[in-house]
Amino acid sequence: PEESKRFDLLMLGLQLDLLRGSPRFKRLQSKVRDLVGLLEEKAAIPLVAAEMELILDMQTDAWWQGVTVDMLEIARRRLRGLIPFIDRQRRKPIYTDFEDEIGTGVEVVLTDLGGGPDLERFRAKARQFLLDVADHVTIRKLRTNRPLTATDLTELERMMMEAGVGSPEELEAAKAASDGLGLFIRSLVGLDREAAKRAFADFLKDSTATANQIEFVNLIIDHLTDHGVMDPGRLYESPFTDLSPTGPEGLFSPEQVDRLVSILREIRQRAVS
Repeated sequence: PEESKRFDLLMLGLQLDLLRGSPRFKRLQSKVRDLVGLLEEKAAIPLVAAEMELILDMQTDAWWQGVTVDMLEIARRRLRGLIPFIDRQRRKPIYTDFEDEIGTGVEVVLTDLGGGPDLERFRAKARQFLLDVADHVTIRKLRTNRPLTATDLTELERMMMEAGVGSPEELEAAKAASDGLGLFIRSLVGLDREAAKRAFADFLKDSTATANQIEFVNLIIDHLTDHGVMDPGRLYESPFTDLSPTGPEGLFSPEQVDRLVSILREIRQRAVS
């Protein structure tokens, strides 16, 4: 049911905010407490009554003190099927008692309907150009995860402008949206798969990796191959949570999770001059 999926999304946001130490955690926590309070009103339903101990606990400050991602995940699984029992809150319609007044029509000439740079069109043109110059030293560095210099990016930017890939405004908009030219280009050309594998070569070397751990790392490598970089927050989204609902903590030790995040940040940093 849609209500259950919305609850899943709410609890996922709560888990991510807990991990990140986000100030938004308090606001989402309040929403969850309100929901379980509404569930308490449905105690006559046997399925709800069976989870009443948890429902009552989640409305106390004591339950939330020291709450963990695992506790939130267990609560999500136990309560998601009960959320549809909550009565839908319907907003009352608002009625107004006044008449519209239509003034004299005035002709207006509209200009500049482009709405600013067309970034998707620019990305397509830039991707084609970069494929044509794939042997350029800067492109090879970006693809193979080698550090860049400011000169590398300056030269590549000059080539793109001379080739008419886009306007200076489009290039600046793309750089702003991607936190720099290097990251913008890496997002278009991706990361060489062998380079991505090398970045994680030592990660599981000193341990007996399980099949799920290997698959989790392979999902990261797949993402890097396609997109060039990866925000560590993606580790707590699908397809990673399809394999481990609680994210990397469900498969790796805290030290290994820190190392995963560190590797992803190192890969990103190498695309920044």
